Amino acid sequence: MPAKKKSTRKPTRKAPRSRPKRPTRRQPETLRLRSVSPGFTVNDIERSIAWYRDVLGCAVKDRWERDGKLMGAVIKAGSVELYLGQDDWKLGRDRKKGEGCRIYCSTVQHIDKLATTIKARGGTLLHDPQTEPWGERDFAVADPDGFKITISQVR
Repeated sequence: MPAKKKSTRKPTRKAPRSRPKRPTRRQPETLRLRSVSPGFTVNDIERSIAWYRDVLGCAVKDRWERDGKLMGAVIKAGSVELYLGQDDWKLGRDRKKGEGCRIYCSTVQHIDKLATTIKARGGTLLHDPQTEPWGERDFAVADPDGFKITISQVR
């Protein structure tokens, strides 16, 4: 059996990785969120679920009932969830919904094709796709209760 040759190379040591220093956070620390899931109180839960599913093209992730009556649902669009809840009418049946509220959403989908699909499914746009002065292309819709949703294409 031949003798093993000794290596003449010196073992090298890797320098320890230095981690970049994180900047000192402002104190008191500010809120940092990773996602948001808006919830809408709606007049007719079945109608709203159908609109989000059939017009916008969302998926129904979950539905919940109380005493055998449908009370709400989780609607999913990509990684975003929206919560819909049936109004219990404790604040009156004439309570207006959707006023002063707009949800801004972004997508990588082609905005003009998406708007055309929504219109073909019976949706009404508040404004057709347009390029905003800051370069973003978007359109807007309102759900059956008047909640406004602006959808823009990520560039």
